[in-house]
Amino acid sequence: MSSYQKFAYVYDQLMEDMPYPDWLRFAREAWEKHGSMPKSVVELGCGTGSITIPLVNSGFEVTGIDLSADMLSVARRKMESTSKGSRLFREGSIRWVQQDMREWEVPEQVDAVISFCDCFSYLTEKRDVVSAFEHTYRGLKPGGIFVFDVHHPNTIIRYAEEQPFVWDDRSVSYIWTCELDASRCEIEHHLSIFAKEEQGGLYRRFEETHVQRAYDPEWMKTELVKAGFRDVKCFADFQWAEPGDDAQRLFYVAVK
Repeated sequence: MSSYQKFAYVYDQLMEDMPYPDWLRFAREAWEKHGSMPKSVVELGCGTGSITIPLVNSGFEVTGIDLSADMLSVARRKMESTSKGSRLFREGSIRWVQQDMREWEVPEQVDAVISFCDCFSYLTEKRDVVSAFEHTYRGLKPGGIFVFDVHHPNTIIRYAEEQPFVWDDRSVSYIWTCELDASRCEIEHHLSIFAKEEQGGLYRRFEETHVQRAYDPEWMKTELVKAGFRDVKCFADFQWAEPGDDAQRLFYVAVK
């Protein structure tokens, strides 16, 4: 498991082009397809709140869970920086909770659980994935919907083939290299990040290492069923179509 630290404070700058509206759309479509728009939602791996906050602003009661205290700190500041967000925060429509997604729990069962931006790919042992599935099943109300995405195994391989990656911006830059363990379909990302200081114009360098693993889709579906879920389906790249070998992200939808 990775716990974002210094990276949390430049995360939004580096991820500003991520398809957050598509994740939100996919979640809504999943809920609509199953005939029930939730009231209460848990987001596992909520990060800096880029999905959590729009859900709150749309009227959902959301619990954002993340392992990183730094990511949650950024998320709280983002929530409080908008007048609408501040009001909703005071009214209790959002809770930020520092927990491990492998063992997460909330006081009352919820209508839906989501986890996007390949958070489950950070679970690098099968037992960890199984534990997260089991805790999610327990945290959902009967009929509740679980929606999450992971990297397709071929995406892990493509990362290794296409690296290194470089991003150069006036305020933050990085050099990103990868090491692949093909036997486990596991990849280790090494990032050297250069962030511009607010005063003085100098750049601060820090290092981050993140490890992700991809699992066979059939194994994932089997383990969801073993955890108790029904109507388990797998889709590709924000679309309601079965994944092919060229898929980048796999989306799982399961019902308690």
